[in-house]
Amino acid sequence: MAADQDHEVDLLVLGAGPAGLFAAYYAGFRGLSVVIVDALPEAGGQITAMYPEKLIFDVAGFPSVRGRELVAALVEQADRADPIYLLGRQARTLVALPDGGSRVGLADGLRIDARAVLLTAGLGEFRPRPLPGAGNRTDGSVLHFVPHLSAHEGEDVVIVGGGDSAFDWAHALHPIARSVTLVHRRARFRAQPMLVRTVRELGVPIITEAEVAELHDGPSGLDAVVIRLADGGVRTLPAQRVIAALGFVADLGPIETWGITVEQRTIPVDTTMRTSRDRIYAAGDIAAYPGKVRLIATGFGEAATAVNNIAVSLDPAAHLFPGHSTET
Repeated sequence: MAADQDHEVDLLVLGAGPAGLFAAYYAGFRGLSVVIVDALPEAGGQITAMYPEKLIFDVAGFPSVRGRELVAALVEQADRADPIYLLGRQARTLVALPDGGSRVGLADGLRIDARAVLLTAGLGEFRPRPLPGAGNRTDGSVLHFVPHLSAHEGEDVVIVGGGDSAFDWAHALHPIARSVTLVHRRARFRAQPMLVRTVRELGVPIITEAEVAELHDGPSGLDAVVIRLADGGVRTLPAQRVIAALGFVADLGPIETWGITVEQRTIPVDTTMRTSRDRIYAAGDIAAYPGKVRLIATGFGEAATAVNNIAVSLDPAAHLFPGHSTET
């Protein structure tokens, strides 16, 4: 089935973060067809958007794993289920179907009829904070995250921000780009001190108490960034790319209008991960229950629990325990 047509599937997974990707794998393991929808243009959710280059130390089986490598492995694992990815698309509406399933309408007009829905939307839909002074540029010269580091080889890159993401990008791009400069409007940073120290030791120029004033184009596109200093002065930096690492705003968006119980931007679930509506489940950071600990590892277990219970809800004759993957 193509990505530009309506779909009928057993399971619709809303959210392509770690929990959603693992749920897609498990859906295939249980013999369920699956579609994954995410508003972000890349799989990986918050990891891809905010810390793809950061080392993660609390995923079972990995003493340490880089964010983008974990996402790549999860995508490879999910591919066993042959999922259909609808990325860069927002789910807008959900209505009940006579057979107990749901019809989900996307912002672009596509419809997905699913026998069950699993919400793995993390903290909700991510919208990057806009970069003041950048205008409404659509030529790719202003980015909010970097899917492929190699695309910036030989470029002059200006990174705006003072959090972990900004310093992560500076650290990762330093050996690849022609130049990297970090600009932050304050003298203090939200990033981890060790990460700030590492970037400083690399010799990356860091300009504080400064803001982007203008972006200048040359014959081939973005050519320079003008920054305004706190003392009233200005500096012009060469730049073919600006990375606006100013953070993201997240909210549940249309999900809150779907008749599902929502409490403090999370969705209460029972021990099967079912929400207040039949055949609609939740896993990962969006799911809430007493004692919940928000970890990637927790989301994996919740995804498996949800999918196995979904399999039984769709076929009451099925066993809850799916057997061991080594037996297949």
